[in-house]
Amino acid sequence: MKISQLYTYPIKSLRGAALVSSQVTPHGFPYDRRFMVLKVLDDGASPTFRNMTITYFPEMVLFSQELRLPQDSSSAGVVVVTHIAPDSKLRTQIEIPLMPDTSHLEVIDVVLHNSPTKAHIMPRGYNEWFSSRFGYEVMLVYLGSHLRPVLGNLSPGACKLKNDTAASWLSTLTDHVPFLGSLQAENMDGITFADVAPYLIVTEKSLEDVSSRLPEGEDMDITKFRPNVVLAGSDKAYDEDFWGGLRISSIAHTLNEDNLVFMDLTQNCARCASLNWDYATGKAAPGESGTVLKKLMKDRRVDTGAKYSPIFGRYGFVQSPGREQSIAVGDIVEVSKINTARTTFEWPGLGN
Repeated sequence: MKISQLYTYPIKSLRGAALVSSQVTPHGFPYDRRFMVLKVLDDGASPTFRNMTITYFPEMVLFSQELRLPQDSSSAGVVVVTHIAPDSKLRTQIEIPLMPDTSHLEVIDVVLHNSPTKAHIMPRGYNEWFSSRFGYEVMLVYLGSHLRPVLGNLSPGACKLKNDTAASWLSTLTDHVPFLGSLQAENMDGITFADVAPYLIVTEKSLEDVSSRLPEGEDMDITKFRPNVVLAGSDKAYDEDFWGGLRISSIAHTLNEDNLVFMDLTQNCARCASLNWDYATGKAAPGESGTVLKKLMKDRRVDTGAKYSPIFGRYGFVQSPGREQSIAVGDIVEVSKINTARTTFEWPGLGN
């Protein structure tokens, strides 16, 4: 098999940015889901917020993202966010620094899927821009040096972390700076604003099965599955249900142990209504394209830990060798471990 596509999502639940190559860390691609949009429910003395995810806010698909990285190390670069209004087709853009200065930003508590962290409220100009596009008040927050604990049985080190509390786990992370090597060296199982794992792996072969369920001439858009890594060349659709690990070798180097990236695939990805959204309108797609989730319900509810949701893709964690590693489109991928049975998803508050 080979890597055919790579994606990152600097701001959670907006459309992804395609990559040709990327550094890999135990916490995901650099800049992946470091930002999240919150809906302001009460702007009084003690405001409350709601996490905005594509499942419940389909209008988030109207925002696309593009990474613009510098040619040197003078800055971290920016993410360019483009909003296309569904009625007028008016395009507006804003540039957001990928690693903003947080020294003067207010810090708030954020809990995503029962996994707590802290985040910085971005300056007013960014919040006003997003609020005007959504049509209601929102707030952009930045993770900064913080991470979220991995819960349930998602982490390769789940047994080791079982008796640790989220608070004690988080306290070991607050002094580290992301993407400068320190977090990677710690080899901790921490995640950003990604739902439950740093990486999501899908295959083109399984995508073909989904497309076959649509009317002739219609193809399923793989970006609706929001993958990080797309693989081409697997033997059969949904072979990945049983994969426990991957070995990725760079096409730019000779095949030796130093150039291999190892990824543990721990659990299945249960799917939601976002598969039905029309990326041009920010609403449910018309016709059968708006019933993809229902179509998969018929035979893809194969995880007893998420028995009400169809499965597509596997969550992954990179094994850290303590040095910088990267992967690229075209890299060779081999299955390093095959499970004898499907895994069972466990995460507090999710699944069954």
